[in-house]
Amino acid sequence: MVLKYDSIRALVFNNSTKKQIEMIALKKPVDIILLKPGSQKQLYGDLSDFELTAIEPPLWGAVLASYLLEKGYVVELFDAEIESWSYLETAQFIKEMNPTLATIVVSGTNPSASTMNMIGASSILKHLKEIAPEIKTLLCGLHPSALPERTLKEESADFVCQGEGFYTIPDLIDALKAKQDDFLIKGLWYKKDNRIIANASAPLLDNLDILPMPAWNLLPMQKYRAHNWHCFGDITNRTPYAVIYTSFGCPYKCDFCCINALFGKPKIRFRSPKIVIQEIDFLVKNYGIKNIKIIDEMFALKEAHVNHLCDLIIEREYDLNFWVYARVNTVTQTMLQKMKKAGVNWIAYGFESGSKKVLTEATKGYNLDQVESVVKMTYDEGYSIGANFIFGLPEDDESSMRETLELAQKINAEWANFYCAMAYPGSALYEKTPENQLPKNWQGYSQYSYESLPLPTKYLSNDQVLRFRDRAFNEYYKNPNYLKKIKGKFGPAVEQHIREMLKQNLKRKLLGD
Repeated sequence: MVLKYDSIRALVFNNSTKKQIEMIALKKPVDIILLKPGSQKQLYGDLSDFELTAIEPPLWGAVLASYLLEKGYVVELFDAEIESWSYLETAQFIKEMNPTLATIVVSGTNPSASTMNMIGASSILKHLKEIAPEIKTLLCGLHPSALPERTLKEESADFVCQGEGFYTIPDLIDALKAKQDDFLIKGLWYKKDNRIIANASAPLLDNLDILPMPAWNLLPMQKYRAHNWHCFGDITNRTPYAVIYTSFGCPYKCDFCCINALFGKPKIRFRSPKIVIQEIDFLVKNYGIKNIKIIDEMFALKEAHVNHLCDLIIEREYDLNFWVYARVNTVTQTMLQKMKKAGVNWIAYGFESGSKKVLTEATKGYNLDQVESVVKMTYDEGYSIGANFIFGLPEDDESSMRETLELAQKINAEWANFYCAMAYPGSALYEKTPENQLPKNWQGYSQYSYESLPLPTKYLSNDQVLRFRDRAFNEYYKNPNYLKKIKGKFGPAVEQHIREMLKQNLKRKLLGD
C-alpha cells in the first residue's frame, strides 16, 4: 500500500520506524531540508527536565520554508529538538531524505539563543558527513552570518549563508541541481581548492509583505510549549504555543546585542498588520493557539503599527495571551492600553543594569530616571512584567551589580531574567573582547549550561560575575515580597511552582561544581 505523503509526514512526527521514514523516498526528490538542531539538555541542564524552559517553533526555518515553497521548490522543514532526535538519528533521517541541499538553521528566538545552537548543528553535520558525504550542506542563521569564515573553517558544512537567505538559497539550489561547481551567489561563502570564497552580501528584502505566512503546516504545532512564566495565569496549559513576527531587525546599537548580525546593519522593517492578522487567524483557527510570543526585538516602537494590529485583534474578540518586548523609552500609555485590550499580558523590558555608568558604556540608550514611571504605568494598566538584567557588563563591579539587583527587587517583576554578559558573535562586545576571554566552545555561550563562561569585567573575574548572578537569582526569587506578590496574583499553585524551581540548582564548571 502506498501512503499519501502527508500521512507519511504524520508518521514521522510520531516516532516513525525506519521503514516508514524510507517511504518518504516515494515522493518527488527533495530540493532542500531546513532543520532546527536540538540541544536542550546540553544548554539547560536539569532545567530541561523540570520543563521551565519554552520549546519554541523554528520561526526562521518556517519563514524560509514558505518562501521557497512559493517559488516552487520541494521543501521539508523538521525540528530535531521537538522530536527528541539524537544527533545521529537526525543525520540518518537526512540521509534517508537525500535532499539536494541539507540546511541547518542556527537561529534562536532571541539574540542569546543562536550561537549556543551550534552545538547541535556541528554534531549533526559531523555525523552526516560520515554517513552521507555526497549530500551538500549549508549553515544559515544568525551565528553563521556573524562568523561566516570561521564557521566554514571549523564546521563540516559545504556552504555558509551570510544574511537572510531569500536571494542566496534559491540560487544555490539551482546551481547544485545544474551540477555547477562555481557559485557566484550573493551572500554565499564556500570552499574551493582549499580556499575560502566569499561573495558579496545579498540585499535585504525591502517589503516583508511579499513573504508568505511561515510554513506552520510543516511542523507539529501541538507540541510546542510556552515559557512557564508566560502562563502563570494558567500554569497547566502551556501548549499549544506559537511565535510570530511583525518586524525584522532593530534600529538600536546596544554593545551586547547581536540581533542585527543576520541583517548586516541596524534597521527595522515592518510587516503590515493586515498580513500579521491573517497569520494569527490561521494559528487560532487551525491549531487552537492561545499563547503567543511576538518575537520582534522592538515591538513597542511605532505606535501606529502597534495600534493598528491591536485593533484588528480586538475586533475578533480572541482570548489570547501574548507577550512582547518593549523599551523603557519607546513604550507609551496609548500603546499599553491598546495592547492590553488585544490580549498582551506580559511586557518584557530590557532594563539591563541599575547603574547609569554601566548603561552608558554599553550604549543602552535610555535614562534610568524613566524606569519608575514606566513600571508604574505598566502595572497600572494591568500587565505582568518580564524584567531582563545583565550582570558583568564591562563597567560592572560588585557595587554596580548590587545596584542592578536592588533595582530588580524594587521593580519586583513577576518574572526576572538574570543574565551574565556574553560577547555573542555579531555584537560590538564580541569585537572588543580579547580572544583569550571568549569561551573555547559554543556551549560556553549558554547562560544555563555547565560550561557557561561569562565575560570578566574591568574589575571582576568571570567566576565572580557568575557567582553573583546565581546568588542574585536565588535572592530575588526567595524574597518574601516577591513570593507574596506571586501568590496574591496567580495563586498558591504558582507560588509552589516557584519554590520547586528554586530546588533546581545549576551546576557550574567555572565555580568548581
